[in-house]
Amino acid sequence: MDLFQYDFMLRALVGALIIGLAAPALGIYLVQRRLALIGDGIGHVALTGVGAGLLLNRSPVLVAVLAATLGAVTIELVRSRGRTSGDLALALLFYGGIAGGVMLVGLSDASNASLNAYLFGSLTTTSPADLVTIGVLGVAILVLMLVLRPALFAVCHDEEYARVSGLPVRALNMLLAVTTAVTVTIAMRAVGVLLISALMVVPVATAQQVTRGFRSTMAAAMTLGLFAAGGGVVVAANANTAPGASVVLLAIASFLVVALAAAGWRALRRRLAPHPAVPVTEPHEHEVVLR
Repeated sequence: MDLFQYDFMLRALVGALIIGLAAPALGIYLVQRRLALIGDGIGHVALTGVGAGLLLNRSPVLVAVLAATLGAVTIELVRSRGRTSGDLALALLFYGGIAGGVMLVGLSDASNASLNAYLFGSLTTTSPADLVTIGVLGVAILVLMLVLRPALFAVCHDEEYARVSGLPVRALNMLLAVTTAVTVTIAMRAVGVLLISALMVVPVATAQQVTRGFRSTMAAAMTLGLFAAGGGVVVAANANTAPGASVVLLAIASFLVVALAAAGWRALRRRLAPHPAVPVTEPHEHEVVLR
């Protein structure tokens, strides 16, 4: 724990905690809409933005935000109009995004280390300005996801019913797309574009093992995301491992523990539950009783 006397480790911890709260708060809506892998697709598009920023000597994070937002809006338009399946649109973003990012980084003067920092995360290099950006955007995402929870839940659960109820379905869908892009971009610093979806999805999947209602699932997922993010940084500091990988592995370990414990508890309840007595009835006069 001596490493946390340094400012860069404290910034890494604070940044991870903010992302650990914001990512599951958004991810629960993506899981509800069966778009759990959209973070990967948008992350690959964000990598293209990083490459363009490095090539043009502009801020890679700012260009990545623009590229990721464009990719997210494109996915939403394709999905809503139904001209191409969602899986195909995600596949195109997967392959095109990472290919464009690798090509643009290769054309720039950046080294492979710069590319790896965005692919796998580089939380310990978070600057004070980066932390301010993560904090402002993370808090904005949290506020939107919590304040608009009833409307967003209605849209994700039954889009037609939400439209009939008078909700601005298209605007809410675009809001989810843009906030997904922003979340992916700020999470690049923590876990990298290759592991972004894990922080959005795994805490939600873990919470679903033990909760029933949407509100309780959201609260549990945010708590688990906070635990995985903070615990992952602590593990990385003590074991000298990559923070992004440590965060994701801790989240997956939590899922396995909770899933096994929930399965064991359900099996135990079934065994301890009293069996209903089978009533014994006398045969009627017309029934033949075999001796």
